[in-house]
Amino acid sequence: MTTPWQRIKRWYSRAETLGATYYNAPYRAAIARARRDEEDLFMLLVFSEMMGVPNPASWYTLELQPLLLERFHDWHRRMGMERSPLDGFRCC
Repeated sequence: MTTPWQRIKRWYSRAETLGATYYNAPYRAAIARARRDEEDLFMLLVFSEMMGVPNPASWYTLELQPLLLERFHDWHRRMGMERSPLDGFRCC
């Protein structure tokens, strides 16, 4: 058996979720675009040393390369590169 207090908390939780959805709906595309831009910059930092761009953080990003290789093809296509810019890695 639920108490009135639990029902009020449940109702408040649903209202809060609905309000957040209503408020964020117009900005969903802008938020997704900003997130994609941040991921693109991060991919550039991780693979920049392999493309000839000096990266002072290459030692720290080197261990992330195997994790990001799956998404590398989508990234370089989005950046406007027809083929993979890496000599030792062919994904196309």
